[in-house]
Amino acid sequence: MLMKKTVATTILIILIASLLSGCHTNQNGEKEEYTKYSDNFFDTFDTIVQVIGYTKTEEEFDSYAEKIEIRFRELHKLYDIYSDYEGINNIKTINDNAGIQPVEVDKQIIDLINFSKDWYNRTGGKTNIAMGSVLRIWHDYRGEAERDPENAKIPPMEKLLEASKHTDINKVIVDDEKGTVYLEDKEMRLDVGAVAKGYAVEVVVKEVMEEGFVSGIVDAGGNARTIGKPLDYVREKWGIGIQNPNESIVSDGEVLEVIFVDNASVVTSGDYQRYYVVDDKRIHHIIDPETFMPGDYFRSVTIVTEDSGIADFLSTTIFLMSYEKGKNLVDNLEGVEAIWVMFDKTVRATDGAKKIMKSQGAKGG
Repeated sequence: MLMKKTVATTILIILIASLLSGCHTNQNGEKEEYTKYSDNFFDTFDTIVQVIGYTKTEEEFDSYAEKIEIRFRELHKLYDIYSDYEGINNIKTINDNAGIQPVEVDKQIIDLINFSKDWYNRTGGKTNIAMGSVLRIWHDYRGEAERDPENAKIPPMEKLLEASKHTDINKVIVDDEKGTVYLEDKEMRLDVGAVAKGYAVEVVVKEVMEEGFVSGIVDAGGNARTIGKPLDYVREKWGIGIQNPNESIVSDGEVLEVIFVDNASVVTSGDYQRYYVVDDKRIHHIIDPETFMPGDYFRSVTIVTEDSGIADFLSTTIFLMSYEKGKNLVDNLEGVEAIWVMFDKTVRATDGAKKIMKSQGAKGG
């Protein structure tokens, strides 16, 4: 599908204690026991979605897990840029009608586009959902490289420059009253891969929280959104491990850092997630809108904030900024923390991030 992170590399590791249940006494003096359950499903947003939760019964957990899966499948179809679905106008439908006519779409698409345009303007334009014409070229070259690695190539700059003429986000016209989206430029294409997965996680999590899900994690291929705290009554925080970019297989030995959070999202963008190799050089998928080439400031950037959509959007944005510019941006955003993994393997972090990092003395209990 369209997403920027693949199932091949899970960049966040959920560290779950071995305890399966916990007992709690409520305000009425009654004992309430919660048990840990988990489930997962594939085929949405090109990744595995894992659901972990503490509930009073297995039936209760299953009802939440089913709701989460159904909603992910619905949002997957709406935000897809590659496939058509009967009876649905999605992002691909908008792209197919570029320069032709406005397309009436579900409000959930309108909301995603407005969200992306708002954060584009707030953060300096590094993450641009109107860059599909450029990203499509890179997608095609990466696909060719996967089929024929010996002849892998980088797209010609003249081709990228020509495509870049069709990336003006101001030509993405949203009519909220009519519920339509129109691309004024017929060569323009939307690509929501830098934000859609995290945005979908947040939408779904808020819905199940409103229905009573009070303790759990929804992790969509490394976009981890925690709900409440673990109800094992041992820990106060969830432990989320950040993968070492120098390791290709995730295991306990490859956890670079552990951060402890509750009611927060943890999202990482890195150069080791989706890439191919040309002349022994790693060509990853996060493309700078100024150079039209893969960003080369860091190995990875992790964002910690409550909203998963914002975390997903910012992980790409900060990855494509120098450390100084990125830190300045994060410092001016309330409730947002960041962790950078540099090319020399050193780790930098905002002051707030240091307070939740295991290496800096933080604990989950």
